[in-house]
Amino acid sequence: MKSLLQILILISSCNFIAAQDQLLKDIDFDSVKDSIFLDRKDSVIICKLSSKDFKVQKSKPIEYLNEISSGLSETKNGFELNNNWMRSGYSAQFRLEKKEKRIRLIGMSRYEFGNAVNDGSGESSVNLLMGNYIGDWNYFDHLANNENGELIKIPTIKTKMVFRKIYLEDFNDEIPSNFTSECAQLYEKYKSVEMKKRKK
Repeated sequence: MKSLLQILILISSCNFIAAQDQLLKDIDFDSVKDSIFLDRKDSVIICKLSSKDFKVQKSKPIEYLNEISSGLSETKNGFELNNNWMRSGYSAQFRLEKKEKRIRLIGMSRYEFGNAVNDGSGESSVNLLMGNYIGDWNYFDHLANNENGELIKIPTIKTKMVFRKIYLEDFNDEIPSNFTSECAQLYEKYKSVEMKKRKK
């Protein structure tokens, strides 16, 4: 279990190192670099696509944007916003919808380190194109291990989680917050199932 937490720390550290406030990348595949940047003054993501004459496309304000450990990083076909905190964080992946020439949110991922005994620690992701959710979470059982306590791994959660189409201009804190809420409900549900299994 320690190795899982070490991996989570490494992932969040790598995201922080790679993240930046501006990207120059051809995300509309016309061989001309587009501009994507994080406007920290207004807390918005701004995209200027060459195929749209560099017209501004921007998100709604992201009020809870960590000033130190947040930023943008490249993905294979687009970019992602990384917003990391002391013991939790999330990433939101975007790419261009070619037909509509609009930037769409295509996936989100999040992690939690939980409390001092790592209760509630883990990570999850959702593919918004397919509606597929995967979560790997842990809970601390105070009665396990002769009442010395033990961190219990909940079996990997694989289920459907469907969101409406979300474009860059729709994106703000509410979107990852909704993902976190649905994720927490799944965590409680599957935690309860695992606890009942272990009592038998």
